Amino acid sequence: MKLSYKLYPFQQATEGKKSVGDIIILHGLFGSSKNWVTVAKTLSAFGSVYTLDQRNHGDSPHSDEHSIKLMSEDLEEFLTDHKIQNPILLGHSMGGLVAMYFDFTHPSFLKELIIQDIAPRSYPFAYENEIQSMSFPLQGFSSRTDIDAEMTKYLPDTFIRQFLLMSLERMDSGEYRWKLNVAGLNRARRVFESIFSESVSSDTKTLFLIGGKSEYITKDDLVLIEKKFPNLLVKIIPDGGHYIHFTHQKEYLQILGEEFSLIS
Repeated sequence: MKLSYKLYPFQQATEGKKSVGDIIILHGLFGSSKNWVTVAKTLSAFGSVYTLDQRNHGDSPHSDEHSIKLMSEDLEEFLTDHKIQNPILLGHSMGGLVAMYFDFTHPSFLKELIIQDIAPRSYPFAYENEIQSMSFPLQGFSSRTDIDAEMTKYLPDTFIRQFLLMSLERMDSGEYRWKLNVAGLNRARRVFESIFSESVSSDTKTLFLIGGKSEYITKDDLVLIEKKFPNLLVKIIPDGGHYIHFTHQKEYLQILGEEFSLIS
């Protein structure tokens, strides 16, 4: 599948500064490249940054099939089409699962792997409220505010609603539609199950960025991560949750900046 993407070319801040190479960012479930503009612009000081819309998200095509394996194959097709070799791959949540799967199935291909707040294991599809908040008919709604008010009936969390609303598009007709393939994602409720075999591991240089208050990472997960990725650095933002690239952006970008400064 041909994925939509945004490119942020390498911005050479000082004369003679070399690029660390291409940086690829994979968003999480219900996200898109739009969630990563600030991060991508900042990281372009180190190399060219590509923010991808994964299948059924953003401006990329919709499909009845949605799996980590297929998203990894989409990524492989993107890298081949753009002749990208040895990139740095950053993945958040669902994007992190795709990034790890790609790394496990493409040994020694990545220059570095960066995973945000997800572990190499199965997860339940615990997004019933999110799906319901995007499943009511949008005909007759004349503003985003009215749609947000209707969504509140299913999803009280303001932060998550505002996150979802980034994928709401107003068409030329004045009507609204979701860029997300809501029905397709709803049918893919086993997308986070049985992805990784117990025996798989990776020698890729790997950085895990974790929110200290996140519900996605347990103490057992930290043990599993160390087992799967022996060439590992773990950074925890103590007060952060699952969306530390947004809620704790300063600390998040500082950690990445320090990491990229060490890459030759």
